[in-house]
Amino acid sequence: MDENHLPVFGIGPYLISIIGIITIISSILSYYYLIPIYKINELNMVFLILGTILIIFGIAFWIPTVLISKIDKEVENNNLVTTGICDYLRHPIYALFFYIAVGLILISQNIFFVLPVIIWAFLTVVILKTEETWLIDKWGQDYLNYSKKVNGFISKVI
Repeated sequence: MDENHLPVFGIGPYLISIIGIITIISSILSYYYLIPIYKINELNMVFLILGTILIIFGIAFWIPTVLISKIDKEVENNNLVTTGICDYLRHPIYALFFYIAVGLILISQNIFFVLPVIIWAFLTVVILKTEETWLIDKWGQDYLNYSKKVNGFISKVI
């Protein structure tokens, strides 16, 4: 990595791959009842609705992040992106995959219901140790001020 330019993809594809694989495997295993399900009859519809809302919310983040603001082009141009969806989330791409994973886990209602907390902790630690460090090194106080105003994965607006 050129020390004056941040990587376009960073560690994202690796993190998202791990989260995706774990989520899909746990969902498939629960569908075939190969792992215990925590079905609570009174809450089945609640989990289904909440999971669906989170998946839609995750997809809704993808559209302004990737298609409209073209965040990858901004990073390629070595710009600090703080506008658009980044007014609400510092890491919108990670957030969208987090929301989709949580939604799938809620819908599948399997024993991995603690997985979202583990995923969130994992993302937070890894991003703080890598990408946040790169961003602070590159933009210093500007990034620190931005990070005080805008959360990483869960918008203050929600």
